[in-house]
Amino acid sequence: MRHGERHGSGRINWLRAAVLGANDGIVSTASLLIGVAAAGADRGAVLVAGLAGLVAGAMSMAAGEYVSVSSQADTQSSDLARERKELEADVDAEHRELAAIYVSRGLDHRLAAQVATQLMEKDALGAHARDELGISEILRARPIQAALSSGAAFAAGAALPLVTAIFTPFARIVPVVGVLSLVFLAALGALSARVGRADVMKGTLRVTFWGAIAMVLTAAIGRLLGVAA
Repeated sequence: MRHGERHGSGRINWLRAAVLGANDGIVSTASLLIGVAAAGADRGAVLVAGLAGLVAGAMSMAAGEYVSVSSQADTQSSDLARERKELEADVDAEHRELAAIYVSRGLDHRLAAQVATQLMEKDALGAHARDELGISEILRARPIQAALSSGAAFAAGAALPLVTAIFTPFARIVPVVGVLSLVFLAALGALSARVGRADVMKGTLRVTFWGAIAMVLTAAIGRLLGVAA
């Protein structure tokens, strides 16, 4: 039976991947556009750099997330396989182990043993996965889902400063892309905090601060390299 309460932890997998991807897309693409423009490149070079950054970044995010979460999934599968063997080898010992976990959480020994018995009769491996290993359906690693979420989110985030650059007069690309990208980051931070039921102001300030630092640094590097050339 499902209860009516809604918690942010149920969204943690896809929310983390989506926010990380979109944030990186905005920051890296805006910084790339600003850096190349500040170096004195023409409009075509700036836009090509931004498009290349979008494609390369989306693929990199998807591949990196897939490898990372696959490693997590492999570890979880290994733990579950070992637990399955332990259950087959000595179910009584596993019952005592599970009951001891419930005792440590505050149940008396008799009730803990009853709870362990009932849960193991229904799904022994699931009970041990959840309460001994900390693996639940919510926290189960899903590599393909994470990869697709991260890649798509990066592309969506990167498209915002890129489209801004396309429709902005070339002479004003640096300030317009910079300001609007900070607005995009602030909106992303507020949205992710709201969806995750966290502090909105903290989420907003966190992403905009680091985004501003990245764009200022790349603008400075671009200007220095442009002057040196």
